[in-house]
Amino acid sequence: MMPGRLVDDVHETIKARIMDHEIAPGARLSIDGLARELGVSPTPVREALARLESAQLVVKEPLRGYRTTPLLTPAQLADLYRFRLLIEPWAAATAAERASPDGRARLESELATADAPESDTYAAYRAFSAHDARFHLLLAELAGSDQVREAFQRTNWHLHIYRQHYHRGIGPQALAEHRRITDAVLACDPTAAADAMREHLELSHGRLRPDEARDDVRPGGDHDHSR
Repeated sequence: MMPGRLVDDVHETIKARIMDHEIAPGARLSIDGLARELGVSPTPVREALARLESAQLVVKEPLRGYRTTPLLTPAQLADLYRFRLLIEPWAAATAAERASPDGRARLESELATADAPESDTYAAYRAFSAHDARFHLLLAELAGSDQVREAFQRTNWHLHIYRQHYHRGIGPQALAEHRRITDAVLACDPTAAADAMREHLELSHGRLRPDEARDDVRPGGDHDHSR
């Protein structure tokens, strides 16, 4: 096995354990212990953890090594969706106005290749999570702003959201919402595209929150940061 492929495999294995909470949020990570468990040397484990640190799934503490990051609190989750509500309806509307025929074909193709997962494990929903990220980033790209796309991509929102909570009913619901957004973009209807994206984000946030945490995250709405 080539070294690069080995690091990729170790990275995916550790990431799956973190996403499925087999490695608990906030848990200490032993490089030597993981290397023994996976039957590899410490070197690919170190490289894998460095990648996971850049994705904000682990953090390296001076003199203490790595630990997994905590799950987002309700306030942090609301802030993430507040940011998305500021950026993504604009991106969808602008894509509806500016996207080229090739860009619209790429959007349709992305949606056509997506399937809803059949179980609640990361192994099952990894491909859907990747589609979700590509779909939203593609809309930012079709809006014509590389800076917005790059800033949005750096949030690693899809990893943190799917780590937070996933059940198999989310996939079909999200795909139906993606369909409405895509139809509006293909129809060159910026208002409908923005509205469909806004509804999708509000529903997505609602699927992740317990009933008691369902505060308003619309831009300009009240938000309790004490929780």
